[in-house]
Amino acid sequence: MGDLSDFIADVTGESVARVEENFGAGYVRLVVDEAERRQARHDIRCVEDVVVELLRNARDAGATQIYLATTRQGDERHLTMIDDGSGVPLSMQERIFEARVTSKLDSIHEDRWGVHGRGMALFSIRQNARIARVRASGERMGTSIEVITGPELPERADQSTWPTLFTTEDDETTVARGPHNIPRTCCEFAFEERHSVTVFLGSPAEIVVTIRSRMASAMDDASLLFLDSIDSLPLLERLYAAVDAKELVEVASSLGLELSERTAHRILSGAIRPVRSVMARLTHGTDKGQTSSPVDLSKDHRGLKLDEGDSKEFSRRMERAFSFISDRYYVALEDEPTVRCGKDKITVTFRIAKEDEG
Repeated sequence: MGDLSDFIADVTGESVARVEENFGAGYVRLVVDEAERRQARHDIRCVEDVVVELLRNARDAGATQIYLATTRQGDERHLTMIDDGSGVPLSMQERIFEARVTSKLDSIHEDRWGVHGRGMALFSIRQNARIARVRASGERMGTSIEVITGPELPERADQSTWPTLFTTEDDETTVARGPHNIPRTCCEFAFEERHSVTVFLGSPAEIVVTIRSRMASAMDDASLLFLDSIDSLPLLERLYAAVDAKELVEVASSLGLELSERTAHRILSGAIRPVRSVMARLTHGTDKGQTSSPVDLSKDHRGLKLDEGDSKEFSRRMERAFSFISDRYYVALEDEPTVRCGKDKITVTFRIAKEDEG
């Protein structure tokens, strides 16, 4: 049988047996060649790579809410990501950081960052971080993962600037105009997954406040009256269930969110505001009070608007004018020219048809 498997693998380039070891609860160790194992360390080149892999991991676990708390302490970057996903069984909370261990045997996810589900992301993170561990989790309880990196894993110097949304001439909206830092990484992911996942980014205190604020409208306080243990609740609900500053510090610490008792008192008194989601901050500005620039009344702020019939006629005339180019350079239009009006310009786009190969 072994010879037959080897023969099929040689012919198809794939292994017949994809699973090397089955751990139960949906977790397996995949069969991966040595080249991919060696490549894993190089998959993570900076802190921002860590962030996007953690985000993808939470998404693939079915999370609809993802909270990232981040701080800089000396030469270390501290990241704690908490989600409301399917959670990780206790028996797997250490093993998921081993190479090729995954719960996604038949559901590999391909997105703008590549293929996810090989069982190498968390392994790669641990290979490059000083600390990478599950702080708290459980089946159907969500997961909190803590990662601490040092100067050996670089990050963008500017971590305070947020990107903006930019609309291209093709009416495509994209995240742009900002350094490729942690905020931009979160924004790009949140924009890409905006229909299924909500992402929040802030300091540990801001994340605690935000979770408590969101849980306040989702939980029934009466259900907490007969609670045997706060640990029986999903992770996000535990922060809301904390009744005083001392308990809030303990619960937050168990999730990887370090608070002083003074900060906990400020949270309970409402002195610290929750943050808006990454998408809300991206589309409507930051939480900090922004002062808009004064309007210059001497300028004409009216934008040119073309009648639909005039726009189509103008497009047809541009198409005829394009024959000057097509006759000389043997190119053709893929579609009729598109006409877009801005405040102080008119843009005409000519899409060139691709030549058939062969």
